[in-house]
Amino acid sequence: MKFGFIKSIAVFFLVVALLTACQETGALIEEASTSSELVEGTRQNHNSLGHNHEHNHDHNHHHHDDEKLKEIYAGKFEDKEISDRELSDWEGDWQSVYPYLLDGSLDAVLHKKVETNQDKSFEEYKEYYSIGYETDVERIVIQDNMITFYKNGEGKTGEYKYHGYEILTYDSGNRGVRYLFDLAGEADGLPAHVQFSDHSIYPTKAEHYHMYFGDADHETLLKQLSNWPTYYRSNLSGEEIANEMIAH
Repeated sequence: MKFGFIKSIAVFFLVVALLTACQETGALIEEASTSSELVEGTRQNHNSLGHNHEHNHDHNHHHHDDEKLKEIYAGKFEDKEISDRELSDWEGDWQSVYPYLLDGSLDAVLHKKVETNQDKSFEEYKEYYSIGYETDVERIVIQDNMITFYKNGEGKTGEYKYHGYEILTYDSGNRGVRYLFDLAGEADGLPAHVQFSDHSIYPTKAEHYHMYFGDADHETLLKQLSNWPTYYRSNLSGEEIANEMIAH
């Protein structure tokens, strides 16, 4: 009887000890799990901060690049920033914007200029650009060192070689760079000299350009400031060209 009672007491204390041990183990496991989550959370936050830092760095870098490009586009740059360029920078199939000016597709651009600059009326801008964009070369295709000029649907092709660049300073104080090319040999119906101006001053693919061309020498063409035939990609509609002009 005594033995049975003592055995029961021993079993009771053993059960209590086991239950206590299990609770402490559970608490330790829960604490370890919580600590692990906190560490992981800190790592994720650190990575997130690191990502934001990189993103902000990239954003600031691109913002700086965008601001610099705007300055160059506006004609503000230093001579040391200018580099030679190859004809491939203007490679592609291009169309004159002159017909779009005449048919009214670019009217939104002119209205925007009136609203922004307030120095000319709509009619005055229309006349100004009618003189500036006027050309009988409706299409230009450039591939390798060859330029094909299209008039009335008929194209004539010639090889052109790089002649260098010239820096122009305008009355406004802003500047521009023209890239010069010469016809290799002789060919009827092709301009002897060509000059590109696309607001860029180092190698880059042109999105549009102004072209000055003719048989006059480069010095004479450099003085041509009132007529600047302008070309955009041939796959663009008049409305798309207008949108691009307004964006710039």
